[in-house]
Amino acid sequence: MSKPVSSKARAVAPFVVLAGVGGISGVVVRGLRDPPRPRPAPSASVTKLPSARVEPSAAPSSAPPPAPPFLDESPDNLPAQREVLFTNLQNQLGLSDEALQKTREIFARSRWMGQGNPKITKHPMSRAECVAIQQQHPPRPADPRCGAPNMVTIAAKLCIDQYEYPNLACDYPVTWVKSNEAQELCQAQGKRLCDAHEWEGACAGAVRTPEQDYAFGQRRLMQEYLHNKEREVTWAYGKTKNHVLCATGSRKSPKCYAPTWELCGTNTYPAGAFPECVSPLGVYDQHGNAAEHMNLPLVAEELGNRGGTGENEMKGSWFIFQQFEAHEDDCRWRAPAWHEGKLMADDAHRNYHLGFRCCKDL
Repeated sequence: MSKPVSSKARAVAPFVVLAGVGGISGVVVRGLRDPPRPRPAPSASVTKLPSARVEPSAAPSSAPPPAPPFLDESPDNLPAQREVLFTNLQNQLGLSDEALQKTREIFARSRWMGQGNPKITKHPMSRAECVAIQQQHPPRPADPRCGAPNMVTIAAKLCIDQYEYPNLACDYPVTWVKSNEAQELCQAQGKRLCDAHEWEGACAGAVRTPEQDYAFGQRRLMQEYLHNKEREVTWAYGKTKNHVLCATGSRKSPKCYAPTWELCGTNTYPAGAFPECVSPLGVYDQHGNAAEHMNLPLVAEELGNRGGTGENEMKGSWFIFQQFEAHEDDCRWRAPAWHEGKLMADDAHRNYHLGFRCCKDL
């Protein structure tokens, strides 16, 4: 095991806290004709970012304390990788000690959950490159009504994470997570996994009612068929498919012929690194990066806002789609019954390119 993560902070500027919401501040950017395409980093190691802390002697006595630092470190083992993640979760999202302890316990039960096998994962972009992009093209602001950082409203009483879990701008998605573990991690922060129609609406720009989006009472495959047959075909960024706008240009590990921890790296981009890959409601990376778990209710009682859970649904393209388009990718496309089972089953599916994001009822 490597040495514990240093307590000396490496900060990403300009992280600020506005109205209790953390993240990289900025204004809305629309209509970029030529999205920035940073050169890929040569390896998974990450250059340490310069500190943005203000020395006490240089700050006025009435100035607020500096924002907590964002650690930019890539350890070579999973326990140390997780410690960096936990520190960023607490610093950037302001998790309580209780929420952080629950999160630690969920991770501790898993052999592989994290940001990819550190031995073979090769991220095509560093955190520092992502921060530079967001400084040039600031992300959509979070909505303080959600009561949590990096969330936006997508319906009158519903919020969603702007980024894949851990919901941190310019950090890497968590993968090798099962759907029951994803639900528990969301619940540790007072959230839940999104229902399929909620995720789809967050992507397309309008959340429809469950009655519009489910054929309750039908078998799962029939529900999927009926839903896809008449669906609106659109992508988060518009009506024309363009994989280049999103985090789809990475590659599988050379020997990743079957999904194994030893051979398949989680070669993802930092969340929010593609400023045009954002939905009309301010949600990033619903195409590319990690595919995502969500809840699929087969009857009304299994809707998440009613406290229920149904079956596991996996949606969203992933980081290789410029090289290999494994399935359809538009916002409202409902996936077939891949690895089907109950959402909360302990033997639920996990994979090197499969993550999640959370929703929150207001």
